[in-house]
Amino acid sequence: MLDDQLKTQLAAYLERVTQPFELVASLDDSDTAREMLQLLQTIQSLRADKISLRTDGSDARRPSFSLQRVGSSSQLRFAGLPLGHEFTSLVLALLWTGGHPPKVEQDVIEQIQALDGDYNFEVYMSLSCHNCPDVVQALSLMAILNPRIKTTVIEGGAFQEEVTRREIMAVPMVFLNGEVFASGRMTVEEIVAKLDTGAAARDAAKLSAKAPYDVLVVGGGPAGAAAAVYAARKGIRVGVAAERFGGQVNDTLAIENYISVLETDGPKFAAALEAHTRAYDVDIMNLQRADKLIPATQPGGLTEVVLANGGSLKAKTVILSTGARWRNVNVPGEAEFKNKGVAYCPHCDGPLFKGKDVAVIGGGNSGIEAAIDLAGVVRHVTVIEFAPELKADAVLVKKLHSLPNVVVHTNAQTTEITGAEGKVNGLRYKDRVSGEEHLVALEGVFVQIGLVPNTEWLKGTIELSRFGEIVVDAKGQTNVPGVLAAGDCTTVPYKQIVIAAGEGAKAALSAFDHLIRTPAAA
Repeated sequence: MLDDQLKTQLAAYLERVTQPFELVASLDDSDTAREMLQLLQTIQSLRADKISLRTDGSDARRPSFSLQRVGSSSQLRFAGLPLGHEFTSLVLALLWTGGHPPKVEQDVIEQIQALDGDYNFEVYMSLSCHNCPDVVQALSLMAILNPRIKTTVIEGGAFQEEVTRREIMAVPMVFLNGEVFASGRMTVEEIVAKLDTGAAARDAAKLSAKAPYDVLVVGGGPAGAAAAVYAARKGIRVGVAAERFGGQVNDTLAIENYISVLETDGPKFAAALEAHTRAYDVDIMNLQRADKLIPATQPGGLTEVVLANGGSLKAKTVILSTGARWRNVNVPGEAEFKNKGVAYCPHCDGPLFKGKDVAVIGGGNSGIEAAIDLAGVVRHVTVIEFAPELKADAVLVKKLHSLPNVVVHTNAQTTEITGAEGKVNGLRYKDRVSGEEHLVALEGVFVQIGLVPNTEWLKGTIELSRFGEIVVDAKGQTNVPGVLAAGDCTTVPYKQIVIAAGEGAKAALSAFDHLIRTPAAA
């Protein structure tokens, strides 16, 4: 089950276990159950003094196993094998159950422990999903910290009948007490905030009480992280207000073009961005969405950023790095069938469409990469491209055309995503040359048509291009003194991680230059 190298690494991690706990397996006669027993026996053998194994579990969902700390009533269960991307989640669950402290802020831990109510979470994941581990790890930790929280982690591939019955067509998918709670990537802070209804007001008051910053960065992607690091190295007071640190990088699978890093993936890169920023004296405020910008009323005065929760932050200079999000195709059926056949992440949700027919809308690099990826999993892929020809790199187009289960329609305008009984069953498109309409029968649609800058909240305050991008000059300055911008939300061409990081550094240097050249307001 585990090779010698992985066993050695796991043994080293398990040395951190300080409290005894037991693994309780509920097995059947399936191949998955036999593999699960082998995995659990290996884990137990590596720390036999602290970990015991029982195979007399009575859980109805089989094969599965629970982690139970001696003297605790924690309720954490894995149904199916947590391997692939979820092996790290299993290791962390073993360590946390065994008493190793999690790398989570103490106030978050206290907030989890104080949650008043009975919460039964079921989270469905796939082993190839790079968005799932954050959710799995968050809900696992919550079950370990609070005995009134029960979490079951379910590998969809091992429970296909269940996935079909509950109409799960995107992962991670979370149910709370039998009802849909959330889908997509979420941090532990986001989950707790959704359960703790009084958290927003408390957070707003705490934020509003903070002293003004020399530089306030709004956004925590590559541009925002670089800006924060460069500003902090000047020895000034720096804050970062981010809706999700790492931004859209979190949703990127392979990163192979960031100079000096041969290969990594989005979640690892995002974690490295945050770790680098935290290495400096930067005040990071996560889960904060900016709602309004109030420019300074006089040179050297303070600019205010009002947050969605009602709090506000003030600063002498502000760097806007709010990034961009996936563009919607905006046709009937897209919103209605989101996560019911309409998806945006082929790496996460592709395995759920194994053996089925799907479409990819978009002929750029992201669309063609998605089609190539999906072709190895699904039965058939239909690519729909509005333009007369595919816009992706030639090497990708050549690879796509070599695949036997892919068909491409160019000059094709998507007009509707159809469905029945709550899920997708087809896609309509119009031939832009002949005007003829076509209906393609399928079960999944992956939208891959580019990005929209997250700048709606700035309309009327900052100069925006006709595409909604923040207009900046060569120094990253906007039309408002003391307000700079960087990254995918700006008019700078080529939306790439390395470019965003460089623009963030430039904006920080420009902010510092503004600070030393602008007299303080009276």
